Amino acid sequence: MADRVHPMPAPPPPSSSPPPGHDAAVATETTPLHPSFRGAPPPSPGTYIIQIPKDQVLRVPPPDRARRYKKLAARPARRRRLRHACCGAFCGVLLLFLLAAAFVGVVYLVFRPRAPSFSVASLSIRGLDALAVSSLTPQIDAAVRADNGANKKTGIDYRGGGEVTVSYSGERLAAGPWPAFHQAPRNVTVFSTALAGGGVSLTEEQRKRLAADQAAGAVPLAVDAIVPVRLRFGKVLRTWTVDVKARCEVTVNKLAAAPASRECMVKVRPLWWWW
Repeated sequence: MADRVHPMPAPPPPSSSPPPGHDAAVATETTPLHPSFRGAPPPSPGTYIIQIPKDQVLRVPPPDRARRYKKLAARPARRRRLRHACCGAFCGVLLLFLLAAAFVGVVYLVFRPRAPSFSVASLSIRGLDALAVSSLTPQIDAAVRADNGANKKTGIDYRGGGEVTVSYSGERLAAGPWPAFHQAPRNVTVFSTALAGGGVSLTEEQRKRLAADQAAGAVPLAVDAIVPVRLRFGKVLRTWTVDVKARCEVTVNKLAAAPASRECMVKVRPLWWWW
């Protein structure tokens, strides 16, 4: 005997209105937390949206601005090249300076250069009369001693153009040349030079002082020398020419005799200046 199957009731049709409380839940779940989460508003009627690839927007400028774009694009590269060039030049100059300093230091440690010493061996003065009223024309023969004994490995080249002057009480009496010659290490050279003066006019006070000094047997004179000098290290290495200044304060008992004080003060630039 077959079982009877009763038809199931049809489900109720879906209602268009949501159940109570459902609207609030949906609104709560779909409402964005920030205005930026909202989507873009739909375009207004009559508006067209054209989408252009991003690479074309960034890399393909309009033809009327292509030249300006190239200029602006090349500016950072030029600046980088300029910075690199400046850094390279600075590093090169610094490297050369360090190498030069190291070279000078090595030369100094190897050769130990010293400044030469000078002294006045004798002075012979003619034509200097304290009682003369007119202008004077002194004639002076000076014997100068150049000593390079402090240098064991360094020679000295005395270049042409040097000058020796003799003055009294600030008044220049005569001047003459310093001869050019080479002085080997540990060498002492004595040379004579003729000094001449003309148109020397002493004041009344200077004449009285000169007469008193001659009577006392102590005439103070100043011998100044400016000599172009170049150092020679070995046979090849040489420095450039530098002026050496020497000043000798001498006192003679009469105007034709050896001076009583012979030492001279020498002024020379430091070694680094010779390069």
